[in-house]
Amino acid sequence: MIDTQLEDKHKLSAKYLDVSYVNNKTETEVIALQNINLDIKEGEFICIVGPSGCGKTTFLNTVAGLIEPSRGTILLDDQKVNGPGKDRSMVFQNPSLLPWRTVIDNVLYGLELQKRVSYETKKKSQEYINMVGLKGYEHHYPHELSGGMQQRVNLARALTVDPSLLLLDEPLSALDAQTREFMQEELLRIWSETKKTSIFITHQIDEAVYLADRVFVFGARPGRVVDSIDINLPRPRKLSIKRDPAFLHLIDHIWSIIEKESTKQGFQ
Repeated sequence: MIDTQLEDKHKLSAKYLDVSYVNNKTETEVIALQNINLDIKEGEFICIVGPSGCGKTTFLNTVAGLIEPSRGTILLDDQKVNGPGKDRSMVFQNPSLLPWRTVIDNVLYGLELQKRVSYETKKKSQEYINMVGLKGYEHHYPHELSGGMQQRVNLARALTVDPSLLLLDEPLSALDAQTREFMQEELLRIWSETKKTSIFITHQIDEAVYLADRVFVFGARPGRVVDSIDINLPRPRKLSIKRDPAFLHLIDHIWSIIEKESTKQGFQ
């Protein structure tokens, strides 16, 4: 029997969220995000898309606690986000691995910073290395790995600290097209095993539709949620689903929203 109370629980909520800052050159206020209201359920994979400069990364950094809201609140597990915390882990566009450390040592780095290295956490780190497909590469250095393999290390490092929320800021954008496709499939496999609530920022609409349970579309600056689209495609998903008419319809629908918003910024 499904626990409907657990199913409906909000893992993350943004309420009336504004983020603004002063442009140092012009000394004018820039409103990056305005009146963001959204809820994310436990275990959901959420993607955020929108025109360039619409505040996607600003929102992610605010959830991470790196930016303080000008107005409103973000709640994670019903607790107000007041800064960075161990309950969130970020995967950036570039792996940012320490070149003098091996794969296993890079994966353990977050635990070292939290002073949580133990026999059990080392064992867990090895499990995540295996999960991301790097078994046998534990003692290799970053320069000995491909770009896709380095990003796998980055993902294993983020998972090893056992975050409550996984934040991914265009983590596949630096990869070549073919590797990016394979990594999308791998990322879904890993997510299906961990069930970590995830927020994924991307410019690629097909990537968002392929990965997500829901896609939030942000509008032109000031960034705001203009639509939330349920991705009712069956899981597990193979890359071949990208040729399915239902998949292509979702891409067209989301693109039409972004295209309309882009005209407001003078991109067309």
